Amino acid sequence: MPPPLPRSLEQYIGEAVDLHSQQINTEDTAMDKDRIIGSAEQAKGAVKEAAGKALGDKKLETEGKTDQAAGKVQNAIGGLKDAVRGK
Repeated sequence: MPPPLPRSLEQYIGEAVDLHSQQINTEDTAMDKDRIIGSAEQAKGAVKEAAGKALGDKKLETEGKTDQAAGKVQNAIGGLKDAVRGK
């Protein structure tokens, strides 16, 4: 089994998502928050999945797919909020 990716990669991606979500604090952009965070989660999942495939690490690959699915759900929630608010 290949060695796992350095923990710092996951931390870096997580910190980027956190920083991005902190920048979205105004009422006007609150409705887009779920969409943006969901998209970031999907991107993080794609990176993990690709790394898992490249390294032959099924656990990392599965984590990536799970992150992508969670991101899609959050993005869909943001879309519903946008529809309800008329934007």
